[in-house]
Amino acid sequence: MNATVVIAGGTGFIGQYLSTRFEEDGYQVKIISRQSGHVNWGDTDGILEALEESAILINLAGKAIKTNFTQQNKSELLESRVHTTQVLGNAVLRCKNPPKIWLNASGAHIYGTGDSKIHTEEDALDRVFFPAVMAKAWEDAFFVFHLPNTRQVALRIAIVLGKNGGILQPYIHLTRFFLGGKQGSGKQKFSWIHVEDMYRVILFISVHTEINGALNLCSPNSIDNTTLMLRLRRCMNKLLGCPAPAFAIKLAAALMGIESDLILKSLYVYPKRLLDAGYQFKYASIDDALAQIIK
Repeated sequence: MNATVVIAGGTGFIGQYLSTRFEEDGYQVKIISRQSGHVNWGDTDGILEALEESAILINLAGKAIKTNFTQQNKSELLESRVHTTQVLGNAVLRCKNPPKIWLNASGAHIYGTGDSKIHTEEDALDRVFFPAVMAKAWEDAFFVFHLPNTRQVALRIAIVLGKNGGILQPYIHLTRFFLGGKQGSGKQKFSWIHVEDMYRVILFISVHTEINGALNLCSPNSIDNTTLMLRLRRCMNKLLGCPAPAFAIKLAAALMGIESDLILKSLYVYPKRLLDAGYQFKYASIDDALAQIIK
């Protein structure tokens, strides 16, 4: 029987990609979601059955962060992550043969928005920026479970790039219509990872049993916003791209009900633990990643 991978919250851009790649490599994939045809979050026995004797549990579940940070939205974003993690943890505790490894999503914004130095897993966590506070609460809900037979790794995921989804698509559309200039000052840092490397990292972690705890999931080559838009224009053969000043982004974000800080503030992290363990990125440079995604 093929090894089983359980992906909780596996219906989004990242989950669909991982599901496809695992199936291509011969794994049996089970998805926990609220969509019909999958194991439902309210079906505790179904979740237990899915997890029993599985090889890998991956939790990506949580309300999409593409919203503004009102108090109600913050509560919903936080609750959607903490609650699903608790459901999974309680199910793992009930398993006779639990998953060998549990990979739980977290966020690379956990270090805050500073851009004076690049952040490794050894750095202090931010206690002010809401995505950082949310990621810390998510990890707390994850690591409160002590599972002697299941290795636990929190994936501090940077911005995931890939075809047909993710944050890159709006940038592509803007660039296509000659609006692909820098956003705001253009100096804000942009840490990223190609979705294929995310898949490869999961396989890497599964066989490197010394890896546990928190792990930065990002390319070793962060860039700034100006560089991102320049490389994107080059890849799309667009010589011109009108910049978007900060006030315009804040206004547009308010009208669309999203948080402008996610565009205008830095995300600046480095995958020290992955590199120390010997992982080699397939898409280490933004040029290689964009070429694969666009061409």
